[in-house]
Amino acid sequence: MPHRLLLPLLAALALLPLLPGFPPFWVTLLCYAGLAALVALGLVVLTGVAGLTSFGQAIFVGFGAYASAILTTRHGVSPWAALPAALLAAGVMAALIGALTLRLRGHYLAIATIAWNVSFYYLAANLDLTQRNDGISGIPPLRLGETALTEARAFYPLVLLCLGLALLATRNLLDSRVGRAIRALRGGALAAESFGVDTYRAKLLAFIYAGLLAGLSGWLYAHLQRAVNPSPFSLTMSIDYLLMAVAGGVQHLGGALLGALLVTLLRDQLQSLLPALLGAQGNFESIVFGLALVMLLQGAPQGLWPLLMRPFARWNGPRAAATPPPAAAPLPQRARPAPGTEILRAEDLQKRFGGLVAVNGVGFHLEAGEVVGLIGPNGAGKSTTFNLLTGVLAPTRGAVRFLGTPIAGLPARRIATLGIARSFQHVKLVHGMSVLENVALGAHLRGRAGALRAALRLDRAEEARLLALAWAQIERVGLAAVAHLPADSLALGQQRLVEIARALCLDPVLLLLDEPAAGLRHLEKAALSCLLDRLRAEGMTILLVEHDMDFVMSLTDRLVVMNFGAELAQGRPREIQRNPAVIDAYLGSAA
Repeated sequence: MPHRLLLPLLAALALLPLLPGFPPFWVTLLCYAGLAALVALGLVVLTGVAGLTSFGQAIFVGFGAYASAILTTRHGVSPWAALPAALLAAGVMAALIGALTLRLRGHYLAIATIAWNVSFYYLAANLDLTQRNDGISGIPPLRLGETALTEARAFYPLVLLCLGLALLATRNLLDSRVGRAIRALRGGALAAESFGVDTYRAKLLAFIYAGLLAGLSGWLYAHLQRAVNPSPFSLTMSIDYLLMAVAGGVQHLGGALLGALLVTLLRDQLQSLLPALLGAQGNFESIVFGLALVMLLQGAPQGLWPLLMRPFARWNGPRAAATPPPAAAPLPQRARPAPGTEILRAEDLQKRFGGLVAVNGVGFHLEAGEVVGLIGPNGAGKSTTFNLLTGVLAPTRGAVRFLGTPIAGLPARRIATLGIARSFQHVKLVHGMSVLENVALGAHLRGRAGALRAALRLDRAEEARLLALAWAQIERVGLAAVAHLPADSLALGQQRLVEIARALCLDPVLLLLDEPAAGLRHLEKAALSCLLDRLRAEGMTILLVEHDMDFVMSLTDRLVVMNFGAELAQGRPREIQRNPAVIDAYLGSAA
């Protein structure tokens, strides 16, 4: 079955409960599954895409539910008018909790979200505002004209509509400049920072977005159940939401729907089936779910959605290699300094890691339109020097000036805005993103559209310009044939070319390349050398680290040699080749 028929089929299945004769009990269960899917969808963005584990999403469901319950029961606000307030409550609290929590990493972040959830549960159970454990009852139903949505069959289309809009907005968000920044958080944060992405803001955005979807679920829950109390917002429910996302496929939008549906339906059936089979009362379904999750992670660590979609893979593969994005107006280019202008000056750079001095007293300058090589043995401190120049590391001592502006100690994203781009010694691409998407990440600073415009699909004109630029740079490095393949599926040499294309998207004044020819074959090295020659002719300044001496000597105007973290020599290639100290320390007598 072609993939284009899959979505209509799923939509038809979702509409089955509206047919006459469909059991009301199952319609009610599907309503609750839809509400859970909204929360799980937020976890796909937060955990599956951004790589941030949260055990506290039930908090934001609670904020949305309680906000609507309080406004409608005590202040006479219409349930529809309470929706913006419910989203605002969930969004503001997500912003506050995220701002206090997202500086933490790994298991510390997960533990902090557990603490927030436990705190919220006990506050809701002990505050008069929330009617303590008794909760708030008598919540008015939603109405469409004179029709009250009191029955599950009448409420179900609203759940489907909200879920469909959430899926569409999430897909739009992830398929955008902002979405690429969020996707880069999982394994590519360092590279993203080096191209101007504020990774903390991207984390906070993902956290708030997940909170908003949970708040929407809470608003729906309050007017479906028509009563709220602390129990549905406990830590146990947060764990259930995460279980749904993981079981369905935490990196897939469809996984949120599948996981929510399976967990909701199975839990209901097991709650009645297991006590009957075992002849005793208890929460036996929790044990079964725990065992099932362990088995699932062993057999299908990516979740069930990829297994379900496997038969459709041949219809949903990468786009044709020769298909460029639509043509778009070119982006403005940076003014190039006049040839011979001093671009960068580093003075007395030192970097200590405890008692280890990785860089010690290094200084050099770069002029517009020249290619300078930074060479030396392994461990000489070349990559550390790159990191000092680009803001990945702050120097212990020394100064760096770029076009007259001091930049030592500035964050990498700030330095990127000035026009410095780089590649990395160990390739840093975002796994799961195509070559085109990885390269477009380098153009992040050249766009302005935010999350709201992306979610509403109002950023298409700007997005077309960014993708057209990315395609042009991919063609420039000779990778158009693989532009739509996953970047991590390429050979190492091709991945290095992807990094160069990404760096060119920044339209840099200064380009720093860390071992760009490593892994390339002879003809690929020749093509790279021609590309760098063209960039030099265009006025770009290039600083490169490379161990292939034939490549370096034929390309560079000057060389800076390092050894044991210190500067050993500077000069033109012929001078360096004859320098006895360099021959003894690095080149060897054969050179």
